Amino acid sequence: MNAPPRNRLVIVNRADPVICGHSVEGRNLAEAALQRGFDEVRIVTWPIDRLEAAGLPLKPLDRMLPYSPGIIVERPEPVGDYKVPDGRYLAGITGRLVELFTDGVPTVCLSLYLSPHTVAVTDAVRAAWSTGLPVNVTTIAEAVGSDVTNVVRSCVEEGRFGAAAHILSSYLAQDHCVAVSEYTRELIVAAASEIDAFHGTRFAEQCRDRIRISYPAIDTSQYLDLDPGIVRGVLAARGLEPDGYVLFLSRLTEAKGVDDLIAGYERTAAHGRLKLVIVGRGPAAEKFRARAAASPVADRIVFLDDVDDAEKPYLMAGCATYVLPSKPRPEFVETFGIALAEQMLAGGGTVITTDTGGIGEAVGEHAIIVPVDDPDAIAAAIDRALALSPEERAHRAERARAYALQFDRGVVFERLFDGAGVLPAAALPI
Repeated sequence: MNAPPRNRLVIVNRADPVICGHSVEGRNLAEAALQRGFDEVRIVTWPIDRLEAAGLPLKPLDRMLPYSPGIIVERPEPVGDYKVPDGRYLAGITGRLVELFTDGVPTVCLSLYLSPHTVAVTDAVRAAWSTGLPVNVTTIAEAVGSDVTNVVRSCVEEGRFGAAAHILSSYLAQDHCVAVSEYTRELIVAAASEIDAFHGTRFAEQCRDRIRISYPAIDTSQYLDLDPGIVRGVLAARGLEPDGYVLFLSRLTEAKGVDDLIAGYERTAAHGRLKLVIVGRGPAAEKFRARAAASPVADRIVFLDDVDDAEKPYLMAGCATYVLPSKPRPEFVETFGIALAEQMLAGGGTVITTDTGGIGEAVGEHAIIVPVDDPDAIAAAIDRALALSPEERAHRAERARAYALQFDRGVVFERLFDGAGVLPAAALPI
């Protein structure tokens, strides 16, 4: 019979196979936890068929990277047969958390996304204490950005005080509150201030006092010291050559600026010798494909929708330049930019992006910044990046990589959990 775990980490988030930087962050924090003294990690998330039904962009299911032994992914089934699908699935997640919080194992629970995950944790903790069973759980809630820009902000703009109060009070009910960037923290405080001004509450003061920053966690080992021969082989399988393409790799949504990138690519002389490779899936995929098909350089634009996490670093390392011209939209603002940090770790060409949301915190001074909605500026930036000498390019890549190493999952994990005072005593050196 296996001995019960001495300490457990529970992560509640939208986990793989969702194409989302914070699903990868959940994986990376889980892997780091095993090296820092946790002997069991459980990721409590949604059934895959529910993720598919929600229309979320998903990675190829048959090529998801495996988790290390000791990490258990749970996808609780819905509860009951009443005709409220989201409520049924949320009841399954909340119920499973109650069970984990009352089985006697000291537990740290980290939720990514305030709604619905932090809300579910709040309900589960309340229910766990009401059972009269022993409860030993410490909670950490991480606001990742879109939960604020899409959910909290919309509540404020629509005057839905009750919904906003529910989310913010659930967030502040956690033992520790963090945000993925200073930009995200300030966004929360600003939204809370608006609610306070209208309703006499004091959410903003509490948010200002309690929220600290925890940048997203990246497995830097995936991106460092890549074998040039393997890079060439991976690219060749895609019909590509090193330094032979401009790369976009992210979700295909309006906020990512793919339409601006296509227009900018058309206006640079580089399209005569470089392809534009657009990697990802998302709700705007067909729109962008149609835009590319109507382009005068349509034969030079390649879409890849089946790239997995193992292939991604090699595509990044082989590109001539990487472009993410993100722009603020009502439904989404780039609150960090994980793919940008990943690109800086992999090397490859210079990053070109916009100063939107929390992107500046992701790239520091190590990217070419262009205005939002400006294809001409994108074209000029591509030309500028391609004109760098090999020596200057190597120097810039080295500095960018050194900056991005602060997002290593071991470093982020230790700061987050040490700051919360919940690192196990048996922590191993990273």
